[in-house]
Amino acid sequence: MNMQPHNAFSQAISADAIRTYIQRVYAWMVGGLLLTTASAALVASSDTLQAAIFGTPLVWVVMLAPIAMVFFLSARIDRMQPSTAAGTFIAYALTNGLSFGSIFLVYELGSIFQVFLIAAGMYTAAAVFGYTTKRDLTGMGSFLFMGLIGLIIASVVNIFLGSGVLEFAVSVIGVLIFTGLTAYEMNKIKEQAIVMYAGEGLAHKRAIIGALSLYLNFINLFLYLLRLFGNRD
Repeated sequence: MNMQPHNAFSQAISADAIRTYIQRVYAWMVGGLLLTTASAALVASSDTLQAAIFGTPLVWVVMLAPIAMVFFLSARIDRMQPSTAAGTFIAYALTNGLSFGSIFLVYELGSIFQVFLIAAGMYTAAAVFGYTTKRDLTGMGSFLFMGLIGLIIASVVNIFLGSGVLEFAVSVIGVLIFTGLTAYEMNKIKEQAIVMYAGEGLAHKRAIIGALSLYLNFINLFLYLLRLFGNRD
């Protein structure tokens, strides 16, 4: 890999601008995770909500709506008003938590907390690497995205095969892929801090879409680690 910064803009961005942008991205990401956690805990603590969500066709809305919101944000972020982008991200985080309520019903609470700490540690290490490295991670990103496609295909195939060995392999590969994607996305987000000079509206929207990428990486890393190390009730 090229040891030189791969974006010519990177040398023109002040350290303060980069720091402010990264802080904004992480504020949205952490806020999204907190909303998801609160929403999931609410579902786990309410038999009424569990019956309403998982015992009716509403479960399909809860499962599919977050996917639709991700595509909506990714495709239309540049044409949205900042308030619309913020509202969509908040709605996504809350709705995602409704489906994650099932995690508390399947795994022991202590196990969930332990895996969360493991995921947070791995995620932080990968993010720090992505932020501090001088390497060009573009090629790494392309490789990881190809691996992600293969991971999705293997997961779908295993729905029909029901192979424990394949499920274990998918979980291990998933951990590796989303750890790598965290470093890649962090590196890319750092380069995108140039938007701090392009106006508050664009910087606000780009911070939200960056937060969405990091949020998805953390959630998937956590879920694959939970499959590997989580203790079921």
